[in-house]
Amino acid sequence: MSSTPLPGTGRPILRRLGLALVALVVCGVSVVACTPGGDPDPGESASNAALQRFYTQKLAWQGCADFATSEREKEIFGKAPAQAQCAWLSVPLNYDDPQGSATTVAVLRFSARGESQGSLLFNPGGPGGSGILGALGVGGVGMTKSRITERFDVVGFDPRGVGATKPAADCYTEGGTSRGDEVFPLLTMTASLTEADTRAVLERCAQGSGGKEALTQMGTRTTARDMDVLRAALGEEKLTYFGQSYGTRLGAVYAEQFPQRVRAMVLDGAFDPNLGTIERRLSAYGGFQGAFDAMAATCAKTADCPLGTDPKAWTSNFQKIVQPLRDKPVPALDQKLDFDTALGGVMAGLYSPDKWPTIVSGLAEVRQGSGDTLLKLTYDLEGGEPESAVNGNFTEAAFAINCMDEQRLSPADAARLRAETYKVAPFMNPGGDPFAGARDGCEFWPAPPTLGIPYAQNVKGLPDTLVISITGDPTTPHQGGIKLAETLGSDLLTVEGEGHTVVSSGKNKCVDTIASDYLIDLKLPEKMPTCSI
Repeated sequence: MSSTPLPGTGRPILRRLGLALVALVVCGVSVVACTPGGDPDPGESASNAALQRFYTQKLAWQGCADFATSEREKEIFGKAPAQAQCAWLSVPLNYDDPQGSATTVAVLRFSARGESQGSLLFNPGGPGGSGILGALGVGGVGMTKSRITERFDVVGFDPRGVGATKPAADCYTEGGTSRGDEVFPLLTMTASLTEADTRAVLERCAQGSGGKEALTQMGTRTTARDMDVLRAALGEEKLTYFGQSYGTRLGAVYAEQFPQRVRAMVLDGAFDPNLGTIERRLSAYGGFQGAFDAMAATCAKTADCPLGTDPKAWTSNFQKIVQPLRDKPVPALDQKLDFDTALGGVMAGLYSPDKWPTIVSGLAEVRQGSGDTLLKLTYDLEGGEPESAVNGNFTEAAFAINCMDEQRLSPADAARLRAETYKVAPFMNPGGDPFAGARDGCEFWPAPPTLGIPYAQNVKGLPDTLVISITGDPTTPHQGGIKLAETLGSDLLTVEGEGHTVVSSGKNKCVDTIASDYLIDLKLPEKMPTCSI
């Protein structure tokens, strides 16, 4: 998963933290470098000795009802098969103070359909994606005929700040995050922020998310350390891991910190570990423009395409439809569809060619004065309508995690990012004066970022790993997969086609065979083929 503006709920809100610069284009950088090679085993120093109680804990598996964060999730977990069980993993709030406060991470295990050879830890993406929901989907629905789910217990966990893990990121209230009586947007393509706005965002996030120290522990490096505690609690000497989208960043950081504890690692829909925040986002936005053009080309084959048949006019025709929504939103379900939410729906649909006809229908609908279809696309990305949301704090968690991962931008850098965005992805241009008030919503975060850029460099002792990348991926461009494979010394499986991530669909025999043989038997082709969708 990864960036678009998100809708409101019909009530004033913080625009759900604007997926345009948070959730669809994830994975960032920071200015703090970390040493490759990982920590020593617990017990080799006084600090690590204090970690023993976490590494030696036994997970108490139970039903998953107490792990639901919404009514819809209660229904999902209530209908989950017996193979799905949940547990709480105890971890230090701050690994620099392992004798201090502890907190809990939500874990779900979906037992193998056959004889299990161990645990496969899975992260579905984000940042902000729920791993327990992801594991339930992959284990119970997504790969029901796969050799992977026959031989592995699929284990997912909610990363720091996400879902049922405590504390979860909470950066707005039902009434919105407000400055006086005025509700302001954050990180959308039309946001105009002040210093007072970004200070208020920090205070509200800290208030709802367990305090400022908890916010500083929501970065990827902390979550990677949680993964190692989970590995030990599962009784695994080495980690077998499958990560998609943001999960490739998480996997790469784990590999950097604990290379000798990796058994196997599949990284699907890879992020380039060498790109800074601005470069990474521009790369992703350029990918979305490519996906938009491919969608428009498909649309142009029909006589009634709202984008027309002239390739040179596709973007301008799109802008004529959506830019007026800045000043004149149209009715949509229980609220209004403005430019940000319309763009959010379109970008959500660009992830998969299966959704392209829905985008076209939604644009035609907007011309008729209704925004229902595009808003529904955005709701689908968020996990459902607010009252029945699944993974309901996705955007808030994405924001908090990125604040601890990504480079902080000056107002000048933020304005430059917007300007460059509209050059590489003109379909995203909101029109008017889009550069006023461009600002980094994380500028007053209580600690500097901790990811480090570039990350996962010169990793020693890492076994063979597998990177999978689709040539037409709209948000993690193929070049990023090439770069990650080069950085980690991984084998690269190129998949020709359109879409974002492929393994968990269980529908591509070429990809599934290679991934299964690798994860189960640690076998990779002598000469890697090219698969296609």
